[in-house]
Amino acid sequence: MKKWLNHKVFLEVVLVVMLVGMSLNLSHGEKSSSESNHQMKGISPERVADFVHDIVEADRTVYSTFIVERLQKKNILHASEHWENQDALPLPAQLLQKAGKLVAEKGRGIRYRLVSMWPIYERNGPVTEFEREGLQAVSDNPNKPFTGVITSGKLRYYQAIYADKAITKACVECHNTHRLSPKRDFQLNDVMGAIVITIPLDE
Repeated sequence: MKKWLNHKVFLEVVLVVMLVGMSLNLSHGEKSSSESNHQMKGISPERVADFVHDIVEADRTVYSTFIVERLQKKNILHASEHWENQDALPLPAQLLQKAGKLVAEKGRGIRYRLVSMWPIYERNGPVTEFEREGLQAVSDNPNKPFTGVITSGKLRYYQAIYADKAITKACVECHNTHRLSPKRDFQLNDVMGAIVITIPLDE
């Protein structure tokens, strides 16, 4: 029981750290936008997206490398797809999706999520033609994000799609062995999908 409680507290701390980092950058972005009014002298949506991506990518890399892999090697805790019903850690991709959902619930309009051309679950596939084009673009050129302005109803959003690579053996093994995976030959550092970051342009 003690092990389970420690795990729950630990997971909450990880999520809080990720959200605090996001909040600091978002607050800075809002201030710059307000100060610049409509003259666009403040922080650009491109830079905001880069900031958000850097934080999200760094947090997941730290979680994957220094938490999941270390705990699994010591046979203390293992990451599992069904972590909510087990005494286990969420998979790195699940942590990112969970944190992205919490950020969206803040109501600021910023969203981020993982998508793939080979999703294990259909809900993690591209939902627009822009996302499909972006996935192909970052697969061909992982070092350059695919960006543009999209519309939803009467609102405009800046969307940036960044290549998402297999950074640990756990990522590779999960996709290569999962019974629902449509692709089973991933290797370390392969592009497995993308992180899609969406930023509102209209107040």
